[in-house]
Formats: sequence, C-alpha cells, structure tokens
Amino acid sequence: MFDFGIVAVVLVLGVLFSAIKILKEYERGVIFQLGRFYKVKGPGLILVIPVLQTMTKVDLRVIVMDVPTQDVISRDNVSVKVNAVVYFRVVDPEKAIIQVENFLEATSQLAQTTLRSVLGQHELDEMLSQRDRLNSDVQRILDQSTDAWGIKVSNVEIKHVDLDESMIRAIAKQAEAERTRRAKIIHAEGEEQAAAALVKAAQKLAVDPKALQLRYLQTLTEIAGDKSSTIVFPLPMDVISPMLSKPGVAPASDPGTDVTEG
Repeated sequence: MFDFGIVAVVLVLGVLFSAIKILKEYERGVIFQLGRFYKVKGPGLILVIPVLQTMTKVDLRVIVMDVPTQDVISRDNVSVKVNAVVYFRVVDPEKAIIQVENFLEATSQLAQTTLRSVLGQHELDEMLSQRDRLNSDVQRILDQSTDAWGIKVSNVEIKHVDLDESMIRAIAKQAEAERTRRAKIIHAEGEEQAAAALVKAAQKLAVDPKALQLRYLQTLTEIAGDKSSTIVFPLPMDVISPMLSKPGVAPASDPGTDVTEG
C-alpha cells in the first residue's frame, strides 16, 4: 500500500535541506526573488526558498590575475612584450553580479587594454626604469573603471619587459658609452682640481724662497731612495746660494757691475 504521508514527509525534508545554505566567512550570497534582486546574505547559515529564490555565491578574497603577454609599441617606436599581474577583490557583491556578466573576464580584458594603452604613452627607458610609476598609473585607471562593477583593484605589478636581441645589444652599447662618458668627465674634473692645487702650491712657494729650497731637498731625498746607482740631477745656483751665504753677509756683487761711491 503506497503511503502518501511518508512521501510528503520526504518532500518536506528535501525542501528544507535544499533551502539551507552555509556560506564561509569570505563568501556572500546574492539573493534573487522571482528574478529581482532581494538582498545580500552571509556569512553563516542562511535560508533560500526553493523555486521563489535563487542565490549566486561571490568570493570576497583578493584575486590574483595574470595578465597575458601583450605586444606594446613604446612612444619611441620600440616593440616590446609586457606581462603583468593584477590584485583585486569584490567589495560590492550586488554590483559584481548585476552590473557585469562575468566580472573576472571583464577585469582581465580591461587590464590588457589598459596595460597597452598606458605603456604605449611612454618611452622604453621609462618602462625599464620607472616601473613603480607605471604600476601606479595602470592601477589607478583600472580602479576607476572597475568601481562601477563593485571591484577594488589594490595593486598592479609589471613582471617582465622582453626585448629582442638587437635591442638588447643596442642598450648594452648605450650603457657602455654612458660609462665611458662619465669616466672621461671624472678624469677631466680630477685634472682640473689637480691643476688648481698645483697653481695654489706654486703661489705659496713663490712667497718664500726657503720653502722652494725645502721642496727641492725633499725631492732629492725621494730620488735617493730609488734603486738607481747613479743620479744626475740639475742643481740651480739660485736655489743653493742663499744656503751658502753667511748670515749677515750680503751676496757678492756681479764682477761685471761697476759700483761707484757717491
């Protein structure tokens, strides 16, 4: 004999179990009632009336999305391949479900086009040396565009800027030329400073002849310390004559000079 009571009880239990939903701490349920938005529920235990209500689950955790490699032509007409990674999360589940069909796909496509657009406005040197500023520009534009979808873009990182072999060699030559230029400038500045120091030293030696004599003797001492056995060194008489004259006695006058007394 078929028992309709047991069937009814089973149906009721089945409806109750299907109505019970459990959402994790990082999940939210967007509830639609007869096709219209009703409310956002969760986390924890919630009830969804079968047939009348439907639920779409949304994850609120940060999503890490790889942006596929993009062909970018820089402002100075250099072709490069660039890829990046985008960090974002859903902050408004209602907008993420209602305002866009698939917020993951939409964010990925928007990130690709924004990356090409922003990097195409800069030269190659800026792509290589100013990544932080470029990351900030892409993140700001993405965040503004996805705000209507209830999505917050927290960070964008450019991972690789790939160049062809010819461009890598050209950059290496440019770097080598820059290092050579800096070396020549530093050498020229050193020569200029050394010349200024020599001029200053010469001015000080010219003030007192004895200082020049001491410097001359010091040079002789330095040369005597070398391994050479024979040293030929010019000895100007005007340098040693003050040392040969006695104190208080004036140097002898030139024989060829006629001195008359008045």
